[in-house]
Amino acid sequence: MRGILIVGAGQAGLQLALGLQAHGYDVTVLTDRGPEEVRGGRVMSSQCMFDSALRTERALGLDLWADRAPRIEGLGVSVAGSESERTIDWVGRLDGSAQSVDQRLKMSTWLELFAERGGRVELRQVTPADLQNLVGSYALVLVASGKGALASLFERDHERSPYERPQRALSAVYVHGLAPRPEHDYPAVRCNLVPGVGELFMVPSLTEAGPCDILSWEALPGGPADAFDGIRDPAEHLRVTLELMKTFTPWEYDRTRSGVEVTDAGGTLAGRLTPAVRRPIGELPGGGSVLGVADVVVLNDPIAGQGSNNAAKCAAGYLEAILAHGEKPFDRAFQQAAFDGFWRIAAPSTVWSNELLAPPPPHVLRLIDAGVSRPAVAHRFANAFSDPADLEEWYFDPAKAAAYLESVAVDGAAHD
Repeated sequence: MRGILIVGAGQAGLQLALGLQAHGYDVTVLTDRGPEEVRGGRVMSSQCMFDSALRTERALGLDLWADRAPRIEGLGVSVAGSESERTIDWVGRLDGSAQSVDQRLKMSTWLELFAERGGRVELRQVTPADLQNLVGSYALVLVASGKGALASLFERDHERSPYERPQRALSAVYVHGLAPRPEHDYPAVRCNLVPGVGELFMVPSLTEAGPCDILSWEALPGGPADAFDGIRDPAEHLRVTLELMKTFTPWEYDRTRSGVEVTDAGGTLAGRLTPAVRRPIGELPGGGSVLGVADVVVLNDPIAGQGSNNAAKCAAGYLEAILAHGEKPFDRAFQQAAFDGFWRIAAPSTVWSNELLAPPPPHVLRLIDAGVSRPAVAHRFANAFSDPADLEEWYFDPAKAAAYLESVAVDGAAHD
């Protein structure tokens, strides 16, 4: 069977590797860290995977934590007023449950599983020069890690990339001991919007030591919540997180009063990224090409929670494209077509993520406000995280939003 090389061992790279392996392909994975180093390292994200993405894992038998991870059944939105009071608060029920698993646990387990099933794993740093030497030995080379110089292989698509610099300062801390929201008796993602400050996201999750919660600030650069640069001590990271919660989202801070603690020494993360869409085909200096995967070519700010979801969908789409291609060469036409299929899925979530980074326009404010009195709106908003394409019908366009609100005012009793 044809040899395929995948550079990177994250959500997309390993899901694709395991999928190809299950269909008899000879797959090699290059990564800079082994399973034990990943498992014992620092958290990598504040992921939450929704039903449509989880289905791609289930199809491959890779949903290994369903009996341990919190079953996330809702998504709620709160908006803070000028006095740090809640001016808007609602929760929408998800049609299919979501799940968050610490990627240290998930990726180390998948990497071990890939090796146990006979896959080759090589631990090494990879440069463009390395790929030049390797590309002739494989039918297809996929780059699923955009670290360092590898990202330079993929040209920025300026028409699809409206931002030239980071729009949020990101931080996350994994904690034990957070009390549940008193308003509902099932696990739910909470999105707290604080105008002029940023957003606080709270995600029930699973880490190596068991169930936990992720507290993640998306801070406006230079604003009061942009306070995590240079913090290395997990206890200090948690202290700053809680102080910001006490000041700007006191209703969420109340959930910490019984005492919360960081899950482990690697349970914090801080950084910044510039959202970007890149051309999918990386041209190597000496000839040959490689295909970019997931956030190598579609990197969104995590404000809409779509990173791991897009990665899973990209892996599923590329797997389908590779299987359908048979023995034909994986030329540039194939590579572009495979990406185009992924972009049709990723485009709505990319537009959404980019729009959420800007102040909301009036029609979006009306939609968010309507979630309080119209559970049908809250329900549809919550389920857009699983199916962002639905936003085209009622969210992006002011006229469509107005028509939708009028329709639920007349016959929107569903989910009431």
